[in-house]
Amino acid sequence: MCNRYRNQTSTAEMAEALDAVVAKDFAWKADIYPRYEAPVVISHEGTRRIGPMKWGFPMEVEGKTKMLTKHVTNARHLDSPFWKPSLEHVSRRCLVPFTSFAEPKPGKDEEGHPAQYWFRVTDQKIACFAGLWRHSEEGAVFAFATTEPNPLIAPLHPKAMPVILLPEDQEKWLTGNYEDILKLQAPYPSQMMSVE
Repeated sequence: MCNRYRNQTSTAEMAEALDAVVAKDFAWKADIYPRYEAPVVISHEGTRRIGPMKWGFPMEVEGKTKMLTKHVTNARHLDSPFWKPSLEHVSRRCLVPFTSFAEPKPGKDEEGHPAQYWFRVTDQKIACFAGLWRHSEEGAVFAFATTEPNPLIAPLHPKAMPVILLPEDQEKWLTGNYEDILKLQAPYPSQMMSVE
């Protein structure tokens, strides 16, 4: 599953591209991993606002000797009791801007680290994952929806891909009714993507 992505833009560039205001300017790491802070766009009283949130919904799971906190980053079954409450309320949906995302590649890279395929959207300068967010003891946290992989991604990562929104679907994701937004859980057109 996608557990690493990049957002190589500025808050000013995102504000312009996504018709949003910057609620809080901040710096984020070039490579974004689970539990890192990253820019997220919410709709608040009809205005899109960009601010920081941490990646991953905390969930208590039973360990061998004690309860452990797992941070869930990807939402596949949107009708499950874990995700549905966030999805049903428009105030808990968000856009997660990105410039590329990674999936594991066999072998090591030139620095000896696990290799990655890097996927980009070619028809948008700043694309967005379909996200969900909520408050937690750690502050505001987010995750994003996943779906079946498209023909570009399937041979390289057959399990899933993030839900990437077409520009005309971003507002629908933020403000549409529950039934309509479930239809947006679909693969992004592979002809509008590249991989390196």
